[in-house]
Amino acid sequence: MRKSIYLLSAATLALAAASTSAMAAGKMTLYCSAQEDWCQLMARGFEDASGIKVNMTRKSSGETFAQIKAEEANPKGDVWWGGTGDPHLQAAEEDLTQPYMSSMRSQLHPWAIAQAESAGNKTIGIYSGALGYGYNSDLLAANNLPVPACWKDLLKPEYKGHVQMANPNSSGTAYTTLATMVQLFGEDGGFDFMKGLHKNINQYTKSGSAPIKAAGRGENTIGIVFMHDAVKQGVAGFPVVTVAPCEGTGYEIGSMSIVKGARNLDEAKQFYDWALSTDAQNLALEVNAFQVPSNKGSNTSDKAPDMSTITLIDYDFKTYGSSATRKGLLQKWDEEVSVLPQ
Repeated sequence: MRKSIYLLSAATLALAAASTSAMAAGKMTLYCSAQEDWCQLMARGFEDASGIKVNMTRKSSGETFAQIKAEEANPKGDVWWGGTGDPHLQAAEEDLTQPYMSSMRSQLHPWAIAQAESAGNKTIGIYSGALGYGYNSDLLAANNLPVPACWKDLLKPEYKGHVQMANPNSSGTAYTTLATMVQLFGEDGGFDFMKGLHKNINQYTKSGSAPIKAAGRGENTIGIVFMHDAVKQGVAGFPVVTVAPCEGTGYEIGSMSIVKGARNLDEAKQFYDWALSTDAQNLALEVNAFQVPSNKGSNTSDKAPDMSTITLIDYDFKTYGSSATRKGLLQKWDEEVSVLPQ
């Protein structure tokens, strides 16, 4: 009898362990730094395609980087999808993410592979988009403001209180703006630009797309954002005009990374492969996400900004995605720009 009870208990424990293992194998945690509706669509789309349950958290790329850094000793996330590439590169450098060679790589544009190779294959490009700004044409006319065409136009005193951008500490969009100005005008000139712009800023938001959403609602006149975010507002019917600045501009390579120590590594790799597929990348069109996808076979909306017509700088992703450069620029912005009176 005692032996039978022992065997039954052992079998029960084994069954429970197997059940627990099966449950763990059917879930993953996704940190998402793209727009909310796109994040939700990616999470639900992968669930439908794989049967794997996805717990998704949406935060801006700067916030997500900070969270992964804070959780380094006890990782909670499995995959970080979306957001500008710079913090993904910093995470790779700081050994917060791990390499993965997807079987989908042969289907990707060279710029997506270059992003991966610059980070020891700890991240990869999933989309690209140019930096610029948009303005509410109704508010511009109502305030009798000139139409801006260049970055330096935004420094004009008549725009005081009419410009909005995100905080570069929390937003990858805003960090790209800061890094772009330094590359366009040199470090001194770039910070002079940021100081001049600061005088006209009405609010530094947490999210990179928030300034143009506010412009669409009529709460702000000019929003510094990635151009595809401005296009989205115009397509939605708001009086938002998109501007590719005359001096030239930077751009992003939105990226994806697997968190080092991911608890659900097999599921993370499945998501990674799926997210690089044409089917997954074509989901962007369902939520009016107008970035250029990294899979060569994916569809790009005819409303997306035409990158070939935009003057793009030779954005140095490796330098400006490095931990030392990124920390240095953010510290300098905190100490020399954010503290200035407005």
